[in-house]
Amino acid sequence: MEQLMRNFFLFLSKNKSLTKLARKYGLRFGAARFVAGERIEQALSVIRELNAQGLLVTLDYLGEFVDNEKEANEMATECIQAVKAIGREKLDAQVSLKLTSMGLDISHEVVANNMRRILDEAKKQNVFVTIDMEDHTRCGKTIDLFKELKSEYDNIGTVLQAYLYRTEEDIRELDAYSPNLRLVKGAYKEPEEVAFPDKKDVDENFKKLIEIHLLNGNYTAVATHDDAIIDFTKEFVKKHNISNDQFEFQMLYGIRPERQKELVEEGYKMRVYVPYGTDWYGYFMRRLAERPANVAFVLKGTFGK
Repeated sequence: MEQLMRNFFLFLSKNKSLTKLARKYGLRFGAARFVAGERIEQALSVIRELNAQGLLVTLDYLGEFVDNEKEANEMATECIQAVKAIGREKLDAQVSLKLTSMGLDISHEVVANNMRRILDEAKKQNVFVTIDMEDHTRCGKTIDLFKELKSEYDNIGTVLQAYLYRTEEDIRELDAYSPNLRLVKGAYKEPEEVAFPDKKDVDENFKKLIEIHLLNGNYTAVATHDDAIIDFTKEFVKKHNISNDQFEFQMLYGIRPERQKELVEEGYKMRVYVPYGTDWYGYFMRRLAERPANVAFVLKGTFGK
């Protein structure tokens, strides 16, 4: 049943008609639990509140299905405004973005130019930028562009997904770039030809990736809500005398906020992934797909008022 629900919500996440409908009607039906708002001002208010609790932030202006240069350029401009706002208000925050929203599916020239626009401003504002990873069909292009940009900028990182077979090879190859990486399990529906179908195999690969990247001496963001992975990381860094300055935990806005605070109180760096924008539908559906409990949260918030 759980797998059926996951597949159902992942299927809905790719529906362009529903995406347009969601833009029209705004953050209803419980999405506000996971999305900070539609405007940058709302997101900044959330960041201030999280920073006051000792939580770090990565801010993401949501975007899906960008298929023309004008829209990609507008998305990049919005990201630049977010970077400027973080710098202006001296917030403890970074920026995350998806390459498809910057024009990856349009041309290399469009996406590369938009990324350089963003990174130039981020360098001025001393803001770090993380390239989110999308489905496996875009994985290679994302890593190639990351390598290209990493040779020009220090303030850039990317994401690797534990459920893909290729990821161990990717993380070993990327070591030459001393990368700052966010490690995740993965949130897209992928075929068995490219991804581990069983959760236990994904978990074991996740642990292996954490080990490899930390022992290579690279900065590691462990993005998970899974206590087993969190405890594994704690024990591993203690065993190998790895400083708390070399890694952080990351969780999504609206999910396990009390656990986030606990990790801060225990002395760990804890970063919250805060999305905002009108294009929230695909992101919201993937959050529902990840954990059936999220559906219960939404129903309670929508009908229990």
